[in-house]
Amino acid sequence: MVQKNNLLITGASGFTGRHAVSHFLKSGFAVTALLRHKSLTLKGVQMEWCDLTKQEEVVNLIKKIKPDYLLHLAGQNHVGNSWVDPIQSLEANAMATAYLLHALRQANPSCKVVVAGSALQFDPHRISTLHHPYSLSKTIQTQIAQAWAALYELPIVIARPSNLIGPGPSTGVCSVIAQKIVNMEHKRETYVLDVNNLSVCRDFLDVRDAVRAYETLLLKGISGHIYDICSGENRSLAEVLNVYKCISSVNFSIRQEDNNQVEPPKETKPVQIMDLGWKPIIPFNESLIDILTYFREDM
Repeated sequence: MVQKNNLLITGASGFTGRHAVSHFLKSGFAVTALLRHKSLTLKGVQMEWCDLTKQEEVVNLIKKIKPDYLLHLAGQNHVGNSWVDPIQSLEANAMATAYLLHALRQANPSCKVVVAGSALQFDPHRISTLHHPYSLSKTIQTQIAQAWAALYELPIVIARPSNLIGPGPSTGVCSVIAQKIVNMEHKRETYVLDVNNLSVCRDFLDVRDAVRAYETLLLKGISGHIYDICSGENRSLAEVLNVYKCISSVNFSIRQEDNNQVEPPKETKPVQIMDLGWKPIIPFNESLIDILTYFREDM
């Protein structure tokens, strides 16, 4: 139990946010869940509503709450949407972060902050690694966080999570596949899964392990540092589908589109956070089982 434990969680109604609210309540934090729209609510937690792209609203929010900790999960997290409206992605990911940090500097500069970045960030020194506006917005977000930590000596830590999976309203590939399988179980779809490339490899991490990592960073993370939050193991889409075949009740077939591009497995980056005592504990198969269960119960 921490002594100063007033925690503000932005993006509290999202996939990761809901798990974060539940986890930190159980850990003894006094949680304030920040939502954008008043039509959204969460049970059993203090709620506030704010549009983080409006600087005046952000300033008033931080003055009111004066959090001891801030877990910044809010933002625009869809690559496709970033192509449609790149400015909105920059506002939601980069400028919203700047507004939050600026407000904290004025109202409560001792607040410990964890900013959730993205594994899809690009290397600013190699423009060829930039593949979409979402990557640009998350890279700028990280640079803003590091800059405020360095220029104003604010306690800001950046987390760079891999592909998060687990039960809940996710649009990630593992959840999309699970939803299709559940539809097959209810005979709402044919027993065929269409995929682009079975060789594509990703590091998948259970969202509940990621939330535990965020708590570790809030309590022990070093300001200005970027911590990779990942399982340390890359898995191909073919492996994901094979696991689903074993744990589901339908014998589906897989149809791969003509695609000659084979993505080589990516080298796993050092998991710096393990030096702080964190490690993933939820097995990959258990995560997929829980995803299936979530969509079965949601039918």
